[in-house]
Amino acid sequence: MAEFFTTWWAWLALAVVLAILELFAPGFIFVGFAIGAAITGVLLALGISFGGSLAWLALFFAVVSVVAWVVCYKTFGGKGRQVQTFDEDINEG
Repeated sequence: MAEFFTTWWAWLALAVVLAILELFAPGFIFVGFAIGAAITGVLLALGISFGGSLAWLALFFAVVSVVAWVVCYKTFGGKGRQVQTFDEDINEG
C-alpha cells in the first residue's frame, strides 16, 4: 500500500477527486487538500522522493494543504461572511 502513496499519478488523481468534492461542499473545505495533493503529485513526478519515507510525504502533504487552505480562505472566503444588520427600514420616510 505504501507504493501506492508514493506514485505521482495517485496524488494527482486524489487532487482531482478532492477538487470535484469541493464543487459540492459549501465553502473552502477540500480546496487546500486538493492543492496539497496536486503539489505533492507534481513533486513526485519530478523525482523528489521525500527521503523514501511515507511519513515525510504525509507531513509535506499536510503542511502544504493547511497553508494552501489558509491562503485560499483569507483570499477568497474570509470576505462577505459577516452578517448584515439593518438599523432602519427602507419604507420609513
